[in-house]
Amino acid sequence: MTDRPPPLQGIRVLDFSRIIAGPLCTQQLADLGADVIKVEHPVTGDEMRTRSSRGDRRGAAFLAFNRSKRSIAMDLGVPAGQDLARRLAATSDVVVENFRPGVMDRLGLGPAALRAALPRLIYVSISAYGASGAFAARPGLDPILQAESGMMAMTGPIDGGPTRHPLSLIDTLTAANATSAICAALLGRNQHGQGDFIDLCLLDTAVGALSNVALQYLTDGRLPERSGNRHVVGAPIDLFDTATEPIYLAMATDRLFADLCRAIERPDLIDDERFTAPSGRTRHRDALKEELERTLRERPAAEWLARMQHLPAGGVRTVDQALQAPEVLARDMVRHIPEGDHELRVLGTPFKFADTELAEFRPPPRLGQHTDEVLSSVLGLASGEIEQLHRDGVVV
Repeated sequence: MTDRPPPLQGIRVLDFSRIIAGPLCTQQLADLGADVIKVEHPVTGDEMRTRSSRGDRRGAAFLAFNRSKRSIAMDLGVPAGQDLARRLAATSDVVVENFRPGVMDRLGLGPAALRAALPRLIYVSISAYGASGAFAARPGLDPILQAESGMMAMTGPIDGGPTRHPLSLIDTLTAANATSAICAALLGRNQHGQGDFIDLCLLDTAVGALSNVALQYLTDGRLPERSGNRHVVGAPIDLFDTATEPIYLAMATDRLFADLCRAIERPDLIDDERFTAPSGRTRHRDALKEELERTLRERPAAEWLARMQHLPAGGVRTVDQALQAPEVLARDMVRHIPEGDHELRVLGTPFKFADTELAEFRPPPRLGQHTDEVLSSVLGLASGEIEQLHRDGVVV
């Protein structure tokens, strides 16, 4: 490891976002070295804080998306709070917000107002349906977009109904899109000196994530079938029973299928005329599954997986098993953050650089934990001015 600083060191992000997509994006920026100042409502804070039984209002839903940030709690509903926000924006490179379109405009903090005064500012708006269009003002959350985008219609048991994914996949993908767009805009600013307005929405992310399924429909009009644990056009790709617990196999190519047959000592299946071609394996997938499971049920899952280390095969882990898996721990995907006399366990970052340090993880902030620090160090306010803002209820 070299002494190269984190790639976004020196970049300041003013974060007005709440819930998942925006906060996850700004957490990723913090991992990359940005100074993220999280602006929160002085009473409720980020709505994720209320989903906690912890006394410090930092339950799992908040801890997951807000490490390494500084929290300033101030009232944007009053002119003094709006003025502080504008002054903070003037010290920032990036503003991220995910209010409904129009809310920030009414506060005097919208993209037109801030970018007119601050042409180098990169302003990011994250919403359900985008900053313009007939649905712009309509609220929408991840599961709604799973339903409306077509994702839910293709998810679930073959003979069952539409099923939502329990994780907020669209929020997570939107966060990744936002991080990519911000890094691209920062690179562009280095070239031409100007900021930009980035309009990201869950709808666009959800539709974009349809990828090859959408192209299947656009090219030949075919709609995807609900396939359960199977793959629509490949086999064997499914969950298979063993003598103990099920395992998942994904071996649809000729080479992988042949390697699987040899691994389970069923070379006869390679030359079975039903299974010699990918199309035949898909057409006869039920018969193929029956043949494979007849053998797989003879031995425990652990033994089969040991034989298939060179193949795409895996056990179905619970969350605790996944987080304790050696390969997960080896990649630093469970981290320990010291805080006082104890540690917080959080997920690691997927960013891995060979020659660049990432930012040190810091505990997710308590509501308003850094209010005075930010007002003093960033805006240069004197202690008397800060005390007056507290007395006036502008900040906490």
